[in-house]
Amino acid sequence: MNLTEVPEIIQWPETHYVFIEKIGPFAQNAGQAWQMAHQLAPALRQNNQITKYMSLYKRGSQTYRAGFAIESSPKNLPAGFSYEIFKGGKYSKFVLTGAYTDLPAASGRVFELVAEQGIAQRDDFCIENYVTDPSTTAADQNVTEILIPTE
Repeated sequence: MNLTEVPEIIQWPETHYVFIEKIGPFAQNAGQAWQMAHQLAPALRQNNQITKYMSLYKRGSQTYRAGFAIESSPKNLPAGFSYEIFKGGKYSKFVLTGAYTDLPAASGRVFELVAEQGIAQRDDFCIENYVTDPSTTAADQNVTEILIPTE
């Protein structure tokens, strides 16, 4: 697995975020949430500019959000999506280069690294920022940022 093990500290900006939220085990819900989000994306694009694909999640509450950053407040938000202004903040960024199927193992390793390195976390959503487009990028070359909210 090609994962950075020393994080870069970044400031994530305030983000207009539309999403599908699921509560429960990520292994069951993440795929379902993304399937729904992708089905609704064409309707979202009719009136809004998608700037990022990203998921937000909280391990403790098993809250998973599959969604899209958009340029501004949504216009004619399709039924099924929720919207919020995600406040962003300070994050420890780890980078996975590889297939999305590597994400569960990579996320597990990131949380091991956070514990090993004594990184203080704040109570906020973790982020998976999908940097590359899987429709134009080879699976083993996909880049995903795994961001841990840091104090």
